[in-house]
Amino acid sequence: MRYAGLALAFVSSWCFAFSGPMAKYLITAGLAPIEAVWTRMAGAGLLLLAVLAVVRPQALRIPRSRLPFFGLYAVMAVAGVQSLYFVAITRLPVGVALLLEFMAPVMVVAWVRLVRKIRLARAAYVGAVVAFVGLGIVVEAWQGLRLDALGLLLGLIAGACCAGYFLMNDSFGDDVDPLGLIAWGMMGAAVVLIPFARPWNIPWDAFTASVTPSEDGLTLPVLGAYLWMVLIATVIAYILGVNAVRRLSAAVGATVATLEVIGGALVAWALLGETLGVFQIVGGLIVLSGALLAQTASASPQPSPATAAEEPVTVPA
Repeated sequence: MRYAGLALAFVSSWCFAFSGPMAKYLITAGLAPIEAVWTRMAGAGLLLLAVLAVVRPQALRIPRSRLPFFGLYAVMAVAGVQSLYFVAITRLPVGVALLLEFMAPVMVVAWVRLVRKIRLARAAYVGAVVAFVGLGIVVEAWQGLRLDALGLLLGLIAGACCAGYFLMNDSFGDDVDPLGLIAWGMMGAAVVLIPFARPWNIPWDAFTASVTPSEDGLTLPVLGAYLWMVLIATVIAYILGVNAVRRLSAAVGATVATLEVIGGALVAWALLGETLGVFQIVGGLIVLSGALLAQTASASPQPSPATAAEEPVTVPA
């Protein structure tokens, strides 16, 4: 089951890697970043709801006692991660904002150890830190660095929301269907983002065009890029990601997910013609090393000394 979880996490991170490059096609066509996020969440949510309503309607049932959990998941784990990141990049360099968001693995490890009182294998801690350092090199966080207090705060909150995504996926029980959680989470996020995205002002005719985001990039139909982003980079990516965390742990799953940044750089190189520099290659190797190191950590956490005399604590699988 552990190796199946690692495979799911790996494929999920590569599916997520298409979200940024595909969103660039929408932005080039005239959509604002927040509008691209809203169309992504709304389209994926509607698609998943429609499919589940036909083939698995029981997945859409929400136990009354779980309504707060579903609401928090939609606001924090989905809408919060997306919207706060896009606000942060208006006040910080993109690389710094991305680095702050992907502090999530370190935050997850700290939460599991300090709050849940679960001692993970040392590889989980070291892998999270190594992956974070590698990401800093990939995005060249030192370039154009300027400190904006509000931007830093928003970036850190986006990272905390991302950490919440992994922790919540790791914590719900059998009374919650993962597919239903993802579907309602996306639709809830779309509703929350309506006042910010203002879908009535979106230039919908942009989806009929074909655009080239950069001089060396490929020309693609905007509608095709959008459908790929919805189906592959959202629906399939979220489904695989949630199931990966359920089979691994929040700490290991979050660290492996940092491969999304490397995958995004490679996809951008292939589709958008964005070159990979020495720092991107070296940093990517370091991130990969951190992810590989983290996956060697046991999926069954070790109890802390304070709880050693009690029953061993295990992560739900």
